[in-house]
Amino acid sequence: MTEIPEHLLKRAQEAKAKAAAKAGPDAAAGADGGGDSGKIPAHLLARSQAARSAAAGGGGEATGSEAAGGGVATAERPGGAVATMPAAGAQAPPLATGPEGHTQRLLTVVKAGSIQDVKARPVDKVHTWPHLLVVEFVAALACTAFLLVFSAFVNAPLLSLANFNLTPNPSKAPWYFLGLQELLTMFHPMVAGVTIPGMGIFALILAPYSDKNPSPRPEDRKFAIMLFTTFLMFWAVLVIIGSFFRGPGFNFTFPWNDGVFFDL
Repeated sequence: MTEIPEHLLKRAQEAKAKAAAKAGPDAAAGADGGGDSGKIPAHLLARSQAARSAAAGGGGEATGSEAAGGGVATAERPGGAVATMPAAGAQAPPLATGPEGHTQRLLTVVKAGSIQDVKARPVDKVHTWPHLLVVEFVAALACTAFLLVFSAFVNAPLLSLANFNLTPNPSKAPWYFLGLQELLTMFHPMVAGVTIPGMGIFALILAPYSDKNPSPRPEDRKFAIMLFTTFLMFWAVLVIIGSFFRGPGFNFTFPWNDGVFFDL
């Protein structure tokens, strides 16, 4: 059973002390049992017992309302008290009784701490706005300002005008397409240009469905990191070979022997 708080016990003791002090001069008036502050007064018990006996078919004079078929009847007891009870045709509600015939009961006092959760739980999530978008907006502004200043002081590395009568040798695609151009030297155009890149993109699309780990920590996302690293390294190796190891005619060569045939 839950312990009663100390302040409630102290309040109850003070109330009992006040009732005992007040019952001192009124001892004559409380001779019928009302002087005991820890029990129900005797006249209330007598009234409850009279109501129960009347409901069970006991004595008492019914008033005219019962004779006329009303729903309530009264009975007089010595002392002038009147007990109200249901009529003979109505069913009286049962009265629950406790020890010594008491019809009152004390509800259990529950501490506030037992029903309230006061522990703070850590939350690892934040709202997109403004926490995330503000940081991304500031980063975009910083990148824009850097590109503006850099383009004002550094010229773009442009070559001379193209001569359509003279094709450069080797003729290389931009660096971000050199991986695809390297695949074209090894496989059929259908395989190098459609099948292999399509398989890689399809594998990346399926990655969130094959790895459903919700943890954001890198040590718990080994499969996702391994898959992305494999794809990145595969494409990076092809770009490096096409940039520094392909010479005239797009033939394989070593840059420390024949030089680097690559322009930004």
